[in-house]
Amino acid sequence: MLLRTTDLTFTHPGQKAIRFDNIELSEGESLLILGKSGSGKTTLLNLLSGLSAPDTGEVVINGQDISNLSGQKLDQFRGQNIGIVFQKPHLLAPLSVLENLRMANFFSKKKNEKLKQILIDLGLSEKINSSTLTLSEGEAQRVSIARALANEPKLILADEPTSSLDDENAEKVIQMLKEQSKKIGAALIIVTHDQRVKNHIPKFIEVKSS
Repeated sequence: MLLRTTDLTFTHPGQKAIRFDNIELSEGESLLILGKSGSGKTTLLNLLSGLSAPDTGEVVINGQDISNLSGQKLDQFRGQNIGIVFQKPHLLAPLSVLENLRMANFFSKKKNEKLKQILIDLGLSEKINSSTLTLSEGEAQRVSIARALANEPKLILADEPTSSLDDENAEKVIQMLKEQSKKIGAALIIVTHDQRVKNHIPKFIEVKSS
């Protein structure tokens, strides 16, 4: 079992505690986390990635309970095992597309000789050495996906990757995520309010704030 969560709860200041369903996910599996805005699905993503700590419960990734890690050890574990596709790309503007991926390697202390191939696979062969400032919104999103794959993580977390896309491009992004995660044997979790994604990932849970 690659990912297992047990009895997770989290409380935002002044609000009721959110209780999350238990999750079990094996290598190569895909899971959809659905929920309306404000339901707590992004909170769950933050718990799964170690960006937030739960009030109760545990998140075990590849045999490691991440609540037992902190500071530099947690950062290093996250960098080596978890690839995150944020809703906004957050690319480093002074760097080229390829250099953004190399920075991901640098921080995780991993080296991946396949970075250029990842970019080629995502249709970015002509942008490898381009400034990120020259990218379209769609290209920036693909670079964000490439950066999440740069360390060949065991778990890929994608936050609302289709929310601003039309049907055709939403389908392309989901297929891209599924194909690339399968290629490296990673589990994939997509967090979204977009019901269209259910057509592509049948296994899902719904997060409700009350």
